[in-house]
Amino acid sequence: MRPLLERHVVDFLAGEGKTASEIARRTAIPRSTVRDWLRLPVAVEQTRVPDTPTPPAAEYAYLLGMYLGDGCISADRRCYRLRIATDAAYPEITAECARAMKAVVPGNRVSVRPRKDGSRTVDVSAYSKAWPSLFPQHGPGKKHERHIVLAEWQKRIVEDQPEAFLRGLIQSDGCRVLNRVHGRSYPRYLFSQRSADIREIFARTCHQLGVKVSAAGPHQLSIGRRMDVAFVDSFVGPKA
Repeated sequence: MRPLLERHVVDFLAGEGKTASEIARRTAIPRSTVRDWLRLPVAVEQTRVPDTPTPPAAEYAYLLGMYLGDGCISADRRCYRLRIATDAAYPEITAECARAMKAVVPGNRVSVRPRKDGSRTVDVSAYSKAWPSLFPQHGPGKKHERHIVLAEWQKRIVEDQPEAFLRGLIQSDGCRVLNRVHGRSYPRYLFSQRSADIREIFARTCHQLGVKVSAAGPHQLSIGRRMDVAFVDSFVGPKA
């Protein structure tokens, strides 16, 4: 009998629009078996919701922010890979992302590799069977094309560690800029994200901290009050 994980990998790839033949080639599972699995759902008793994960709160909150910004989960034959794209211009962020990932899956190897496409992108990644449970927001397609909602246990972690969560979001999809008004420069933070759900999560977390957020464009939020910028500077780090 094949491992249940292989069933879930097949379901994951099918959800991404892969055909039975493509899935068979990618997983080395016979095409006839793949077709049978796609026709017959996994038994109910095999798909019960796993126990609520209990990762280290601060590191997980930060990694969740990074994942919602620049992360993705892909299925391999027997495992899942979490990959988060970072910028070589900010090696401190790459290092913090790797440390957080290692803390969340301490028994797994974390890889840090520059891409070979001439860009400044550095991928931080690790393989684990636990990623779908740790990040239930994963799914086929791009994040802004699907509904993103935090699970109740994730909400509790974010409410307990809002600064770490915002640091991850800003270090992935945010920046600190100077806004010139009447010849004077005023710093502000911009958070750019096409997903309305993720923008709402960002704004809600800012509100929890008493930080005012305003719209700055169709897919962009701004933090502009001087005292708010100074407060965010205190925990964002390299992008401040």
